[in-house]
Amino acid sequence: MKTLHKRATVYFDSHLHRALRLKAAEVDRSISDVVNDAVRLKLAEDLEDLAAFEKTAKEPNLLFEDVLKDLRKRGKL
Repeated sequence: MKTLHKRATVYFDSHLHRALRLKAAEVDRSISDVVNDAVRLKLAEDLEDLAAFEKTAKEPNLLFEDVLKDLRKRGKL
């Protein structure tokens, strides 16, 4: 199966670009590969965050003021 690639123009801060070039050279990969891996990782983290949000979405909402009052009542504040 052939992987499809799309071209995009991305502008990096000069210091970030230098670090990216050095990282790519260090791991013997292209800048594109390093950037693709980083974007995949970030999107996977976002997916995990969304899953965690969905898991807790049905939990009851607590008012911040009520939590503070409860902490004070229990001597935690």
